[in-house]
Amino acid sequence: MPENTTSPTPASQASVSVSPGGPIRGQIRPPGSKSLTNRALICAAMADAKSTLTGALRSEDTEVMIESLRRCGVTVEVLDAGRTIEIDGSTRRSDSESSHELYIANSGTSVRFLTAALSAAGGQYRLHGVDRMHQRPIADLVDALAKVQLGEIKTESPGGCPPVLIRSEGWSEKPVQVGGSVSSQYLSGLMMAAPIALDVRMRQRSRAVSEAGTDKIQIDVIGELVSRPYVEMTASVMRSFGSNVEIEEIGAAVTDSVSLRVNVFGGGYQGVRYAIEPDASAASYFWAAAAITGGEVTVLGLTPDAMQGDVGFCLVLEQMGCKYRFDSEGMTISGRAARGVDVDMNQISDTVQTLAVVALFADGPTRVRGVAHNRFKETDRIGDLATELRKLGATVVEHEDGLTIHPPTGGVTPAVLETYHDHRMAMSLSLAGLSADGVRVLNPSCTGKTYPEFFADLERLIGRPHSWAH
Repeated sequence: MPENTTSPTPASQASVSVSPGGPIRGQIRPPGSKSLTNRALICAAMADAKSTLTGALRSEDTEVMIESLRRCGVTVEVLDAGRTIEIDGSTRRSDSESSHELYIANSGTSVRFLTAALSAAGGQYRLHGVDRMHQRPIADLVDALAKVQLGEIKTESPGGCPPVLIRSEGWSEKPVQVGGSVSSQYLSGLMMAAPIALDVRMRQRSRAVSEAGTDKIQIDVIGELVSRPYVEMTASVMRSFGSNVEIEEIGAAVTDSVSLRVNVFGGGYQGVRYAIEPDASAASYFWAAAAITGGEVTVLGLTPDAMQGDVGFCLVLEQMGCKYRFDSEGMTISGRAARGVDVDMNQISDTVQTLAVVALFADGPTRVRGVAHNRFKETDRIGDLATELRKLGATVVEHEDGLTIHPPTGGVTPAVLETYHDHRMAMSLSLAGLSADGVRVLNPSCTGKTYPEFFADLERLIGRPHSWAH
């Protein structure tokens, strides 16, 4: 995959404007979850047998993961327009003689999950990406791995950012500790790596201890853990691939104490057939379309029992005045989000940008809390989001852990909006055009990172064409 880190001038960028109209009514099934797809890819690639993933997402993030796994020798066959993936982890190479160069673009899940997994598996690797990836901190994860890995692991950019260099012979038997305040993906990566490390350990010594079921890896989280539902998701995926994992609450999440402990027992992963849910973060845009226009949208394939915590976005819209209902087929939002809210979105931080656009059309301010870690995503999803909302006429106050949005007093102002190569900025900001003229979003193709068909699906749902420019 070629690197392209040069930002074109606004005049040369493609752009899209969603056409305003009346209430949106309909139903839609988003593609498979990126979070689940990349977790399942790791577990399947590290199993010693074949696995089949159904309902998978095909996007830049998942393609980056698949190509990296192929470079490590894993056999991956993509079928059914990317919705089915067959993986044979038994072909994976972990030799220490040759080094594998892995390009991970700007995929946070790929760099974090692969760094931990390959550290546990052993071998030589260098993970690098676009310029923005080399500005995204990974030091907490690398520091945690450096204390248990047999060999060398280090970052090559200032501030503990990728590229990441790994020369590993597996993990020692020391407990693992990691900070929880920057990204739950650090913990998820370590969790998924633990069965790999146990499998390598079992192969390197007598099998007696492992077969007795007493071998384990303990992972302690220091301080507050952000985005806890994603950790529960990780554990669920691991169990589906045969891992024995337990999550134990320890106590209050103060800065220097253990707040959570994860114990992983036994050996490696098993090959399985695994079905992936629709993406709940993507679903938030369609629920928001109903909330902005006073319509009614049902997202099929998701229920409140879904593994993805972002289904909780519906409860926030309900607080804003929407009606929320669900059944075994899906989840429905109807009616306008009439009032602002004060909400802690730590557990559903990928939907902050979606809520911010809904807040433009509510009565009264909306305060978002608990998402300081959003500054370290594909872009600064607090500061850059505030900049674009102000272009639309909102008054926005940034806080250390979030922002307060005061809706425009005279209605949304026409504006050309930057997306910062962030897929969620493009998808969320485009929704302002559902009820306001003159809202144009630059670089809409960046949605390919997680949802290449977003604008086509939105167009089908609203029943009118977008306006495109080049």
